[in-house]
Amino acid sequence: MSVRAGTFGHAVRSGRRRAGRGLALGAVLALVAFVPPADAGTRTGGATADTAAWTTRYVAPGVEVRTGVLGDPWAAGVWTVTVQAPAVNRLTGAATWAPLGDRGWADTTAGQVRAAGFTPRVERVTWDQYADTPHGTMGWQVRAGAYATQAEAVTLGSEMSAAGFRTSVEWTGYDGRSPADAERVHVAVVDPARLRGTVEVSDGGNTADREKTSTVAVRLGSLVGVNGGFFVTSDADGVQGTSAGLSVVHGELQSMAAGSRAALILADGGRHIRVADLSTTATVRSGSAVRAVRGVNRVPGKVRNCGLPGTVPTELPRQDLTCSLADDLVKFTSEFGAPLPTGPGVQVVLDRHGAVVSQGDRGGSVPAGGSVLQGTGTSAAWLTEHAAPGSRLELRETVRDASGRQVRLGPDDSIVSAAPTLVEDGRVHIDAAAEGTLDPLDLSFGFAWSNVRQPRTLAGVDGRGRLLLVTVDGRQPGVSEGFTLAEAARFMRSLGAVQALNLDGGGSTAMAVDGSLVNTTSDATGERAVGDTVQVLPRAGRD
Repeated sequence: MSVRAGTFGHAVRSGRRRAGRGLALGAVLALVAFVPPADAGTRTGGATADTAAWTTRYVAPGVEVRTGVLGDPWAAGVWTVTVQAPAVNRLTGAATWAPLGDRGWADTTAGQVRAAGFTPRVERVTWDQYADTPHGTMGWQVRAGAYATQAEAVTLGSEMSAAGFRTSVEWTGYDGRSPADAERVHVAVVDPARLRGTVEVSDGGNTADREKTSTVAVRLGSLVGVNGGFFVTSDADGVQGTSAGLSVVHGELQSMAAGSRAALILADGGRHIRVADLSTTATVRSGSAVRAVRGVNRVPGKVRNCGLPGTVPTELPRQDLTCSLADDLVKFTSEFGAPLPTGPGVQVVLDRHGAVVSQGDRGGSVPAGGSVLQGTGTSAAWLTEHAAPGSRLELRETVRDASGRQVRLGPDDSIVSAAPTLVEDGRVHIDAAAEGTLDPLDLSFGFAWSNVRQPRTLAGVDGRGRLLLVTVDGRQPGVSEGFTLAEAARFMRSLGAVQALNLDGGGSTAMAVDGSLVNTTSDATGERAVGDTVQVLPRAGRD
């Protein structure tokens, strides 16, 4: 079967009509060959959906998966050595290193590199297409060497380190300012009007564990599955597998937002989809006494990705940083399957109706159908005073968008969040600074996360209300290098997305089709176990 050449959107529409005239469930493959126009912009990292050859798999009515390789025949990545610039962490004041510095540092360092017997080059780095950062020059990099193999660059890096320079070995194909050799992309297009099933967030039935995307997909009989939001990966930051941001599964809040960050809302089983910046609030009431609940299903005092009033060292969202909170009150749901955190403070166990069953030390497990509150600092004193056994507590939780409008949740609604927003109102709109993935005042933070090509998982909605789930492989020099955030946004826009966000990426990026992993993950150990996933199910599914 073949689909005639044209734009990506046209190919999808043509495939839909064919699928609607009797394609059975299962995989039907079609090859679509696109010829990039002369001004496609591929030489500047501007790859779009029209600059690749696509293989289309019709998975089920309303579900198609397209696989393509975006390539640039002019790309020529090399291995090089980058000199690191001394820097100071803006939040902590600690000495650190940055991959770039100002022009004065660059010129001085280049002179020192030359005097040490090496041949430096100074490269200008500009701010990418962000909505809330400066424009023009971001900084300057000092580099040396251009090699075909990583081993040659490692040798040079060792020699430069011995001469007193702090260095890193890098593949220039990861630079967002130079063309990528190749980017292997999978695009799932899900039409809720034709899908005989649902789109849901799944945490495997346990908010406190990690599971591979493909494993969840097999268990649920998923048509398509991708990894979801950010999650805790180290015991030092909390309980592994718990969400580091807003998570709603089957209408129940399983984790609170890290400030106001981008989220994918799958309402009514995925029949109504949108992307919005969401925040959360929660309270517990005992008679006339009310106390703010600061978290759900996380270790009291540890707030991954920050974003809460009172957190230290910042109250703003900050990617991959764990902030502390002295006075904390955390709710644990019955889906929290790990042992409850222990330590100083007070714990209250509630039954399904909010009646206090017990009050005492922290620890144990959440009873089936019940919940637990753990308080530290002044919140512990509040629980001691207001949550005596036999009393009743009322918990309220609210999710709101940036306009202040409440997002009402039903049993068929789910939400997964990450950061940052990529496309808003049909335009590229990357709020990297506001959502804490880049700091314009601290070049030691977020440069590689935002400006360097990485494996990415993306989600969006097109003008027809169809869900777009996208993965791009990365960290594979010369094979698939990934997207910068700006490239991810431009690619989503080229698919017709009117709203889009960045989900978790890196080694977490995974897409499963009919239960089988279809992309090449970047971890040396293979597919990574993640905190939650987005699954397209052939019928209403539940963990």
